[in-house]
Amino acid sequence: MTVCYRPIGVARTPHARAEGMPIQPVGALGVAGCIEVFEPYRQGLKDLEGFSHIVLLYHLHEIRDARLLVKPYLGDALHGVFATRSPCRPNPIGLSVLRLTGHDGERVFVENVDMLDGTPVLDIKPYVPAFDAWEAPRIGWFEGVAENASSHRADARFHAED
Repeated sequence: MTVCYRPIGVARTPHARAEGMPIQPVGALGVAGCIEVFEPYRQGLKDLEGFSHIVLLYHLHEIRDARLLVKPYLGDALHGVFATRSPCRPNPIGLSVLRLTGHDGERVFVENVDMLDGTPVLDIKPYVPAFDAWEAPRIGWFEGVAENASSHRADARFHAED
């Protein structure tokens, strides 16, 4: 089976290199960016302004080979990639919940951007707390380290050489 996606746009952010970039949106509070939506998809932005946040799905275009065991940014031990937020996945798809500040019919303006400039965008979905926010009594190995995501920055361990 082959699965193919076409980008609907491209992210424009101040992050030119992966190294030193925030590893999650919580580490990029207030950092502004936009999604340039390609012309054939712009009609799909209708009514987006009614939401405060969006879920952005994107292709992690500078990731090296996938790994099934990774040492994530927030830990020193090896974990299975599916138990991490590591970018070097079999299908390098990123997900960020971003604050929506508006759109002009061509660009979607957002804050808390944690992706590289030029990142291909696969989809935009409205964030709806009643659908998307769940109480999580267990967070696995992230227990005791998740709160460090706001201050951690990426290094080059998962990205293509500059």
